[in-house]
Amino acid sequence: MPVKSYLARPHEGQFKELLEQLNKLNGCDTIPSTNEEIIVVVTDTLDDQEDEKLLAMIHNIDSLKMLSMVSGFEVNT
Repeated sequence: MPVKSYLARPHEGQFKELLEQLNKLNGCDTIPSTNEEIIVVVTDTLDDQEDEKLLAMIHNIDSLKMLSMVSGFEVNT
């Protein structure tokens, strides 16, 4: 089960929109920064295929300007 964390930056003035869109995605948890327009995004999916689908959905969010992976690992159960 892949677990990954990212930093997401919105287009200017679209922080709220990006946060709302990310929060709608299953397998995606968010932690908004309180002093910068940056969102920590943690994804947790069942397998690599689901991980790729979720990442594609994140990349398709119009308010997303940049997404950078911070760390990733796979949990074997």
